[in-house]
Parts: sequence; structure tokens; C-alpha cells
Amino acid sequence: MKSFPGPLTSAEEKEYVKRLENGDRSARNVLIERNLRLVAHIVKKYSQGERDTEDMLSIGTVGLIKAVDSYNSGRGSKISTYAAKCIENEILMQLRSDRKRKREISLSSPIGTDKEGNEIHLVDVIEGRESDIVEQLYQEILLGKLGQMVCTVLTDRERKILCLRYGLKDGEELTQREVAEQMGISRSYVSRIEKRALEKLRECLTSGDSGIAQKKGVW
Repeated sequence: MKSFPGPLTSAEEKEYVKRLENGDRSARNVLIERNLRLVAHIVKKYSQGERDTEDMLSIGTVGLIKAVDSYNSGRGSKISTYAAKCIENEILMQLRSDRKRKREISLSSPIGTDKEGNEIHLVDVIEGRESDIVEQLYQEILLGKLGQMVCTVLTDRERKILCLRYGLKDGEELTQREVAEQMGISRSYVSRIEKRALEKLRECLTSGDSGIAQKKGVW
């Protein structure tokens, strides 16, 4: 990660805040530049790769600029404390927006083929598509088979992670990081378990395993 200028001392921060509130626009630039290290620190909590980090830095900087422009020293908190909340809020809003627009690439991985030999992806099975009645019935059968597999082929931990990741119970999808925090394990461990669980389902659907036991229950 690139280096940033060091933070202001408490005395310097008060001085620049005072100058900003008196209309000195150059003080605004200093407050932004000298708090970029704070953005980088918060971004470390959420980024998952070099490219992702650059995007997060840009988003976090937007939050920092908003914080500097809206800061009111009369509230009693330090500008860095206020900025930290604004930066994190900006990042979280973007993450929620991204999650609504698309699912992670693993959801698009092929898990089998339909009766015509076309690839089927987990997103097709979970969400379904508008189609004729024959195709609809076929998808319902496949979905039922997948439900049995989730209950019988996967371990309790694998089943719980897929349910949380793809909203199989309540429709609310969580990121790998959110699942990790809820289960008390690392995000990378969640990723490995999720990948292994999807591979199990794919193999079962591809092989046309007919020996799966009937089991009632909720995913």
C-alpha cells in the first residue's frame, strides 16, 4: 500500500480546524491529506486484494472528504474520530450496493447440465428463470434434488455457510467476511469451505447420483 503523510498532532489539528471554520480552504486540503493514513488503516479491514484495495481507498477518501466538509468542532469529538466513522460508513454502503448488484463469481460456477446438455449454474437453480411449463417443472425437480443434497451430502458447517452466503433460509445474503465473523472463523477458511461445498454439489448433480436419501427439513 502506498505511503501517506503522517497524522496531525492534536494542536495542529485544532489549528487547521479553526482555520477551516474561518473559511481557509487550504486548511481543508491539509486536513484531508494528513488523514489519508486513517483511510488506509480502515481499508485494511475490508480489502481482499491489491486492486480491491485501490478501489476501497478511493471510496474511503470520499468518506474522508465528506467528513472534513461536514465536521463541526462544537460536537466535541476530534475530527479524526468523526472522519473514521464517515470513512467506514462510506465503505460499508458501497459493499452493500455491490452485494445487491451481483453475487461472487463462485455463484456462476457450473454445477451440472440440464436435459439438453446445457450448463446449469447455482444461480439458475436458486433464482430460477421465466420459462415454459416443462422447463419450470424440470427446474423444480432439480431444485428439489439440490435441496436433498444440501441436507445429506454436506456437513453441518458446509450447509450453514451456504445458507448464510446465498440466503437459502431467509433470502439475506452475507459476504464471506460477515459469515466468518458470525461463525468465529477466518474469511479464508469460509472461502475454502464454500468452494468445497459447491464442488460436492456439482459432482453429485453431474454424476446424476440417484442414491441420495430423502430427508425432510429446511435448508
